[in-house]
Amino acid sequence: MNLLSIDDVATVTGLSASTLAKRRCDGSGPAFFKIGRTVKYDQADVNAWILSRRRTSTWVANGAEAA
Repeated sequence: MNLLSIDDVATVTGLSASTLAKRRCDGSGPAFFKIGRTVKYDQADVNAWILSRRRTSTWVANGAEAA
C-alpha cells in the first residue's frame, strides 16, 4: 500500500487541499484513511477515483444515455 498525503493528492489531481477537504466531507472525493488527525490516501484509491471521472462528452453524464 502506497499512502499519499493531501499535498501529494492535490498535485496529482490538480485540486486544492481545500477542495479535497470539502470532497471528504460530502463523500465525492477519493476514499481516504483517517489516522489520528492525519489524512492519507491510498494511491490505488486515488487512481480509481480519477478513472471514475473519465468522460467522453462534456454534456452527457457518465453512464447516462443521450436523449
